[in-house]
Amino acid sequence: MRVFHELTKRTGIHGEPHPVRRTRADELRLIGKHVTGLAMRNPFLAGGSADSLVVPHPRKPGGVEIYTDRLRTLLGSSALVLDSGVNGMPLPRSTNLDFFTSAAGAVRSRIVDERSQKVADALEALTGVKVPIAALVAREVPKHLRLRALYRSLLKRRGIKTVYVVVAYFHQHIVGAARDLGIRVVELQHGAISPFHLGYSYPGRPVVADQPDELWCFGSYWTDVAELPAGMTTAVAGAPFIEPLPDAGRAAKEPQRVVFLSQGTIGPKLFEFAGSLADARPEYEIVFRLHPSEHASDYSARSGVRISSGRDESTLALLASAGYQVGVATTALFEGMVLGCRTVVAQLPGHEYLLRVVERGDAVLADSPAALADLLPSAPICEDSSSYYAPDNLAALVKG
Repeated sequence: MRVFHELTKRTGIHGEPHPVRRTRADELRLIGKHVTGLAMRNPFLAGGSADSLVVPHPRKPGGVEIYTDRLRTLLGSSALVLDSGVNGMPLPRSTNLDFFTSAAGAVRSRIVDERSQKVADALEALTGVKVPIAALVAREVPKHLRLRALYRSLLKRRGIKTVYVVVAYFHQHIVGAARDLGIRVVELQHGAISPFHLGYSYPGRPVVADQPDELWCFGSYWTDVAELPAGMTTAVAGAPFIEPLPDAGRAAKEPQRVVFLSQGTIGPKLFEFAGSLADARPEYEIVFRLHPSEHASDYSARSGVRISSGRDESTLALLASAGYQVGVATTALFEGMVLGCRTVVAQLPGHEYLLRVVERGDAVLADSPAALADLLPSAPICEDSSSYYAPDNLAALVKG
């Protein structure tokens, strides 16, 4: 995934997916949090027994981590919650190993691995883009091995029987440690999956090291949309966090409101679509919704386009009030379908994620800003969104 992000960024196809902006003061505060966490949130020092380890998603809108919220309630005190505080406040009563994570990456190998350099050379020959794979390997492999050994020690010490993790492909040291010990690993879906997502798609289903045993999905659509690694099974857990949405969706719609759902990778290009629609169809109310990783200062004011952020209103409330939504590959498009929005996919890098949805007739594809104005009135409403977000089945899976 890191090589992919570097490649798409250096080619200019994508921007930063989730840019992190830290001042010197932020960095000093982070060091303080690490030291405090070492003393106050150290899972080696936490009391009580734990059958399960839960590793939530780092993003917590309004202080709520939606992907494991219901799971943590079901598991109760039997779960050890390991929540990083690097990019925000950790969950209450959670633990973390942030100090060790930062320390493990501070020392890197000075030896350039010849195999990784050959891979870098081959990739450059294929794409014309130089990606520092050897430097990534020199940093990430020693870090992985140190953290893997640390987590093996933690899992054994706490007697963990099941690891529940969100975004497993960025926690392979935890997954690998569990697999070393024969501990079951379950990944909870956190976003859109497609044949083009390098965290999940392995054509031919080869054996891949350090992968979860199971992937619990929002709905049946996600269970076969990509070829998972050999041995990984799927189950439909539902999406408890999405169930209140149909009620919100019955709120009064503004039929001429069009919400553009931005992402850091394609935000400026999608903003061109929004501006073009505002110029061509002034009767529409255009709202450009920023991704949580973006800032309003990233964009210049554009007549007819209102920029919206999480500080102003929630994404779900905004979609509940909208007649239309336009995006590229964000999971929020599926939430908008539940809320009755007519859906348009902008043909920008990453739109391939939604091609199957377009083929199913739940969205329409706009291949240019100019085409959007003509396509918008004919955009479809998803008549049955249950295959994307099924009723809550989490309790049954946890008990089973």
